[in-house]
Amino acid sequence: MSKRIAIVEDEAAIRENYADVLRSQGYQVQTYVDRESATQAFSLRLPHLVILDIGLEEEYEGGFILCQWLRTLSTTLPIIFLTARDNDFDTVSGLRIGADDYLTKDISLPHLSARISALFRRQDAMKEPQQEDHLISVGSMTIDSQRMTVQWTSENNESHTIDLTITEFWMVFALAKHPGHVKNRTQLMQDSNIYVDDSTITSHIKRIRKKFIKVAPLFDCIETVYGMGYRWNDDTTAANSPKAL
Repeated sequence: MSKRIAIVEDEAAIRENYADVLRSQGYQVQTYVDRESATQAFSLRLPHLVILDIGLEEEYEGGFILCQWLRTLSTTLPIIFLTARDNDFDTVSGLRIGADDYLTKDISLPHLSARISALFRRQDAMKEPQQEDHLISVGSMTIDSQRMTVQWTSENNESHTIDLTITEFWMVFALAKHPGHVKNRTQLMQDSNIYVDDSTITSHIKRIRKKFIKVAPLFDCIETVYGMGYRWNDDTTAANSPKAL
């Protein structure tokens, strides 16, 4: 059975363009112009994935409200924000209220398709037994490339899940699979199947660091190499040490 994708977007040309491409790939696609029509439809039956804009008709934050409501119905429904609003505040807000990914409308259609496929793969993989050959250990971190999950083991051997979006996961994976090697922004975009400006890459890296710092207060494994890019340094001793007074 083909997956059902819902697109909630108030600009008709953009909405139908996305829908045509996804239908050509075998997905069933329903489109909605505003929060009210989407809410009515989702109350009857949830799709397998939702693509949301933030501003919907007269509602400046209609997509945020819809995302929050959807999360009360399902904690596992894949939700992607696809919006022109490229700033830290909106990005952090979207991810904080439960979106799985936050993409800007300058992303190419093939890359959007890749994000959707990745979310469906992660969802399917979570139902499968964990396989050892998909695990990569780097210091205190274990990456499961099949399930697209990251675990951090603290000094007292407690395991913490780092709640990353698909974009963030592939950035961490790209950096950590070659510790000490510098990845420039273009390489990170290629590995993460996104195409965004430098400031958006910087924003993603900032959010990734914050998520690790929540469980490892002195986390400093992602180093900015000015003028070149980023690299992963396996410095788990500092990351797991008690925060200095």
